Amino acid sequence: MSGKNSRSLAAIPNDAPPAPVRVKLQRKSCYSAKAHPPDGDGKIWWSRLKKALGTASSAFVETSLFQLQASARLPGGGISELGVNSALALIEGAAPKDEIEGALAVQMACTHIAAMALLARLQDGYQTERRTSLFTTAASRLLRVYVTQVETLRRLRHGGSQFVRVEHVHVSEGGQAVIGNVRSPISSS
Repeated sequence: MSGKNSRSLAAIPNDAPPAPVRVKLQRKSCYSAKAHPPDGDGKIWWSRLKKALGTASSAFVETSLFQLQASARLPGGGISELGVNSALALIEGAAPKDEIEGALAVQMACTHIAAMALLARLQDGYQTERRTSLFTTAASRLLRVYVTQVETLRRLRHGGSQFVRVEHVHVSEGGQAVIGNVRSPISSS
């Protein structure tokens, strides 16, 4: 091994997270493909897909892969393996804990793909003013939906309540401080 290669390998931390789970697509047609492990180890790959989607269900994984393929079509029509793998990385990054969070993560990935595809179409030089307006409006709505989905995932994990932490309190001489929930008594009038 050359000195250059050994230095570049030494720069990679040993405790680095594993690479995101990926698929290798074997195209059946431009609209459908069968997902395969990129390295040939099917059991470990399928287990990683289940973990990435937050499920123990093979049917949920198969359906999610089908949905990702449907959303990751190139503007010309074919399925993009790069798009599916990018979506899987986003889903794995969301780290869903169950099928509800997994389905939301799949929706988030599909929404992101759709919004980016619309924004990319704005770059075409053959846009009319009306078409540009339609694409801009649709992309804007999708991006708002994405933000709502992120907030929904946060609420699922942490609940809808907010916590206020008081860092510093001054109580003057002769004053009283109460810590906890304070409720005023209800008068019986």
